[in-house]
Amino acid sequence: QVQLVESGGGLVQAGGSLRLSCAPSGNIFSISVMGWYRQAPGMQRELVARITRGGSTNYADSVKGRFTISRDNAKNSVYLQMSSLKPEDTAVYYCNAQDYNSRHSWGQGTQVTVSS
Repeated sequence: QVQLVESGGGLVQAGGSLRLSCAPSGNIFSISVMGWYRQAPGMQRELVARITRGGSTNYADSVKGRFTISRDNAKNSVYLQMSSLKPEDTAVYYCNAQDYNSRHSWGQGTQVTVSS
């Protein structure tokens, strides 16, 4: 079992930046892939970015060039640096951890609001 706690959300103007952090606890050595998803009102949850233990990354097309995911394996933490934020980035952002058996754990979510 893995528990995830996110932090760093908030309100920012368009063009601004925010950095999200996610700290896992529990069976952290079972974690293979970590990532960030988001869900806007009335929309399905979507992948934003993900990173493997080896450092390989994937990004949604909508955030490429603006968001950067990073991982500190020593701290077992994952970060999402978001720049050039747009109003359409407004959503609840969820940290996700996938273990080597493809089981998923989720954080409680953190609100990101981008004003125009």
